[in-house]
Formats: sequence, structure tokens, C-alpha cells
Amino acid sequence: MSCVVLGVTAGIAAYKAVEVARQLVSKGITVKVIMTEKARHLVGPSTFRAVTGNPVAVSLFDDPGSPMKHISLAREADVVVVAPATANLLAKMAHGLADDLLSTTLLATRAPVVVAPAMNAAMYRHPATQENLRKLRERGIMVVGPEEGFLACGEEGEGRMSEPSRIVDAVLAFLRGGRQLEGKRVLVTAGGTREPFDPVRYVGNRSSGKMGFALAEVASRRGAEVHLVSAPTALEPPQGVDLIKVETAEQMREEVMRLAPEMDVVVMAAAVADYTPERFSVEKIKKEGQEELVIRLRRTPDILQELLERRRGGQIIVGFAAETGDLKEKALSKIRSKKVDLLVANDVTRPGCGFGSDHNQALLVFRDGRMRETDLMPKEDLAALIWDEIARMLGSADDSSS
Repeated sequence: MSCVVLGVTAGIAAYKAVEVARQLVSKGITVKVIMTEKARHLVGPSTFRAVTGNPVAVSLFDDPGSPMKHISLAREADVVVVAPATANLLAKMAHGLADDLLSTTLLATRAPVVVAPAMNAAMYRHPATQENLRKLRERGIMVVGPEEGFLACGEEGEGRMSEPSRIVDAVLAFLRGGRQLEGKRVLVTAGGTREPFDPVRYVGNRSSGKMGFALAEVASRRGAEVHLVSAPTALEPPQGVDLIKVETAEQMREEVMRLAPEMDVVVMAAAVADYTPERFSVEKIKKEGQEELVIRLRRTPDILQELLERRRGGQIIVGFAAETGDLKEKALSKIRSKKVDLLVANDVTRPGCGFGSDHNQALLVFRDGRMRETDLMPKEDLAALIWDEIARMLGSADDSSS
């Protein structure tokens, strides 16, 4: 049975941590709670004990018979989650301070760590807090939230702790994935390419890049060496990932073909333009005297097809298809023509899962004809599910070659 150590600090959102504990327990996970001394003024330890069925640890010296409680909890944990994580706790973590049971356990553990910041908006935006969060992300710590909304101080803004379900989803992603991609080299593409026809304008699409970035982040957390080739997006690059920025379909093709021969897995999640302008005007095209503007387009190279033709033995290639209409028939037709190992297809007209959404619902179609339809879920959860399937393929390939 998996064990999660839940750290609770003295933020007003501490009451939400009870629901985090309850949801984890409902998944069959053992939860052991560490509270800071001041957190007890907001939620009583007996509440957490009732929910988890385990004693609540507060002080390094709670149990004279166990003088190294921070070490035992650090070793027991499969994941450590801190919710809420105050600005003070984040500062301690960033600078390696250990002056109580929770901060000492965080310094001693080798388990993955998830933090859910919660504080006043001004505290969250302070350069010191932002710098501390940057340091923690660089060390591989997963930061969930915060979100925007009404705060306990009466203001509205960013700083509200993420909902318990989102925090639990992050913990489950770690528990489910572990380090199953350790030693694997992965290439992910993301975003929508832009095909310029003058220095100001371009032909593009509505892809936000969120699905590709989620795939890259999950793969990195699971131990892979990740190279992310991305068309322009407004997203923060995932920590620990080699980000290569491109703009056009041809630039993406060049980078993908350069990197692909050394990769164990290639995931083509980018929305690559099918057409590009035949000509590029070095000066902005003026509208004066023109009632119409005609831009002639030509086909771009089929990067996925070229990858398949050049693939090396044992390499896994995953394609994506953003479709409208009969999703199943179109996905089956595409996998027959492309012969990828896995095709992830989604209907972009479905409510809640179109371009730019934080959620997605997909049809997974495998090379052998199997299909799996997912529920509507956060893109990070879908990314975890996709990597679960890829890991199984890699395991099968390793077994067959041994």
C-alpha cells in the first residue's frame, strides 16, 4: 500500500487539507500527517487522526521512544505533499532550513514532493516568493497552483490554494508513474506552427501547446530525458526539460529529424500546419488599393510520415489527431495510413476539451486495432495515462529483445 506524508502548515486553507487526506484515504492510500505547531490553531490534530486512522505528528519530540521521527517518516513516504504551503514554508524549503518536524522531514526525504501554495496575493507575487518557487521547481518539486479567487484577507487575486481534487490528482500521478521512464530519451512536439506571409501576419491554428507541455512534464517527472520542440506558446517551460523553440513547420521538421534518431520515444503532439504560403513578402503587405488579398498555399512536409519511414528498431512513435465529426472512423483511417504505435485522437468541437482548454477527452487507437476512450480529464492526467500505455509498450519491446 502506498504511503503519503501530508504536511499541513498554518495557512487559513488548512481546513482544505482534511479533504485532501480524506480523498487519498478513499483511494486506499495510507496517509500520515505532519502539522506545524501553529497549524494546530486552525485545525485540530484529532480531525486528521479521525480521517486517516493514524496518529498526527507535530513535534520532533512527540514520541521519546522514536527520536528520529523525521527520518522514519521521510523513508516511509512514497510522496510528500504540503497543503497548504505558506510563503514561510516555501522559503525554508528553498534555502534548506530545517527547524521543525515538517521542514526536517522535507530535507531528509528522497520521495517526490508536491507543494500547494496558499497565501495573500501580494505575498505570492513578492520577488522572494517567486524566486523560491523557481528554485523548488528546478529541483523537481511539483508546484500545484495557486489559483485566483477570493482570499481570506478579503481581497481577490492569485494565492488561493488549489482544490483538494487537483492536489490529489497530482499525488496520484506520482504514485502511478514512479520513475518508469528512467534512462529513456523522449522527444515531444507541442504548440501550433505559424506560417508567415509577411513580417506581421501568419497563417496559424488555435493550438495552445498545453497537451504537449503536459506530456513533456509528466515524462520528465517519470525519469526520462525530455526534449520538447515547441511552436510559439504562452506557457512556462516545464522544469528539467530541454526546450527547443521553433516557429514554422519546416523549422519543426529540421529539429525533429535532428533529434529523432537518438530517441526511444517520439510523441508528435504539435499542431503542424498542413499548408504554408508560397511566397513571403519582406515588407508588410498594405491594404490600400486592395479589396482582396489572395495568399497561395502549398503543402508542408509530412513530418510524422517521414519519421515513420526513418524510424529505428524499437522506437515508439505516437501521433495526435485533432478531428471533427466521426472521430472513431477518422482515427482508424489515420492509423491505417500512418501505422504509428499509438494515435491519440480528440474531437475539438466537444464542449470543455477544445483548443486552449485545460481538459481533454481522447480516443486512444493502437496499432493492433485496440481502442480506449477516456473520460474528460485534466490534460496532465491524460498525459499520465498516455505515458502509462507507452511504458507498457517499452516494457514489451525490452522483453522481446532480451
